[in-house]
Amino acid sequence: MKPERNVMIAATGSVATIKLAQLIRELSDERLPFKFHLKVLITESAKHFFELEQIPENVPIYHNRDEWITWNKRGDPVLHIDLGKWADLLVIAPLSANSLSKMATGICDNIVMCVVRAWDLQKPLLFAPAMNTRMYDHPITREQIDKLISWGYKEIPCISKTLMCGDTGNGAMAEVPTIVEAVLSAFQPSN
Repeated sequence: MKPERNVMIAATGSVATIKLAQLIRELSDERLPFKFHLKVLITESAKHFFELEQIPENVPIYHNRDEWITWNKRGDPVLHIDLGKWADLLVIAPLSANSLSKMATGICDNIVMCVVRAWDLQKPLLFAPAMNTRMYDHPITREQIDKLISWGYKEIPCISKTLMCGDTGNGAMAEVPTIVEAVLSAFQPSN
């Protein structure tokens, strides 16, 4: 019997969100050494890049509005806290320039950022930056990525290629198999 793990995937407002369905499919592959239970968090901007129908029905998707549906009074569940407790690992793929900035400064104005802000630093948090080359090459980007790494978060480095806008250079999200490998590696015992 394979070990089971709870993996939360977050997608932020980058065109690389078009790969969300593929990431879910590959993490659901029965040939993997783990059985992953998946939940998805999306920002409002991420919704621009995929159709909700692309996500399998057995994979719950959480939006900003869900945060307020479950809470009416003191003692009610707080969704972003409960999601963080449920997950063994959080992978943010893609992490846009805007959401990177929010993470690095502690802004928590949507469900993804609320889960991140309340994240248990003993659990793995992986992030795959994805943005235009001009944004990626700006000095603030490296500074913000380094800040996340200093907290123990793990970067899944972007790659250089021709981006959707036609520019060629750094900033493209890592390929889905690379992200899956990073998730698997996070659960391997360290030597």
